[in-house]
Amino acid sequence: MECSDGGTYILYSAPHSLYAGRARAYLIKRCIPFEERSVGHSSFTEIKPIGKLPTIPTLVTPNGEVIRDGAAIIDHFESTFGRLFRPISPLQDMVSSLFDVIGSEGLRRPAMHYRWNFPEDNDEFLHYHFFSLFRPDTPDREQKTISVMEMLRTTTKMRGVTGDTKELVEGLYIELLDALNSHFQHTPYLLGGSPCIGDFGMLAPLYGHLARDPYPAALMKKLAPRVYRWVERMNRESQDAPEYFDFDTDFLQKNEIPETLIAVLRVLSQDFVPETVASAKFLNLWLSEQNPETGSPAVFQLGTSPLGNVEFQVRDHTINAAIAPYRHFQLQRIHQIFDEVETKTQIQIKQILKSCDMADILNVRLNRSIGRKDNLEVWLD
Repeated sequence: MECSDGGTYILYSAPHSLYAGRARAYLIKRCIPFEERSVGHSSFTEIKPIGKLPTIPTLVTPNGEVIRDGAAIIDHFESTFGRLFRPISPLQDMVSSLFDVIGSEGLRRPAMHYRWNFPEDNDEFLHYHFFSLFRPDTPDREQKTISVMEMLRTTTKMRGVTGDTKELVEGLYIELLDALNSHFQHTPYLLGGSPCIGDFGMLAPLYGHLARDPYPAALMKKLAPRVYRWVERMNRESQDAPEYFDFDTDFLQKNEIPETLIAVLRVLSQDFVPETVASAKFLNLWLSEQNPETGSPAVFQLGTSPLGNVEFQVRDHTINAAIAPYRHFQLQRIHQIFDEVETKTQIQIKQILKSCDMADILNVRLNRSIGRKDNLEVWLD
């Protein structure tokens, strides 16, 4: 597949990074030649100012352009070299985009919980990976490793995982694994024989944390072997679906959204929708009171929560989680898809979302849009 100018891209990432897994898989599936470098690589110091935030993944193109954030990296290739992984069908495109935002934002609780709240199983593995991010000659390398790990362990609580919510988080995740495992009995990817944007979004937590860290990896292999195979499949250039025996390599025909996929979304809706509704209400009030300057940042460094927290109810449990405007930045694509299609298609989209208890997200909109400028998500007018 010819999809680049022939040069080699540089991807700054880490093997255990949630968001890096999304971008890496996309480059693999799109046959993009790339060299992967650690954030500890000396050249990353030159890239960080251009990327605006010291986050991964960050991509450098052969002509020197710097692109920070997994969604932005994927959008760059889809717009520059052709829309390969975005379905033409508005219904499938909407579902794909919904899985994308849920994967990158809606599954942060189980991803963080299963990484940081099982230290006896995971910490040696994680210590190796975080220690390896620092160059051997880094002063206080061990102490810096411990500090980063403890900061991220604290972030788990910021995302809403506490002693009171632990069983809820685990229960929802097990239900998700069961629903996904049933879906992958019939199709190798979410929407057929090829990955869609939603596959890459879902891969972020399901690979970076939940299929690599020792405790959740063993859980996934035991309870959902088809999901684990999908994780493998997403990291291979070919379709890698021999067990489906000559399955087509296209998206499902006739705008099909399988009932097994609706069942997956029903599980995900249980905490994604109430958190999104509460988050939008909080942010719209904040926007009216603070009126941030146009072009000011709408994204913040990991481990910080400058806007505060929001409470919402899930199965009679109260979850308190940090506000993340990025969720709403990604939801804008779903709203755009809906707003641009004819009335007949809008009715079909509403029916699909209603069937999976996601209808509210069409009306959950911020009073101000979020855009990207010079690698940073910013508030627009």
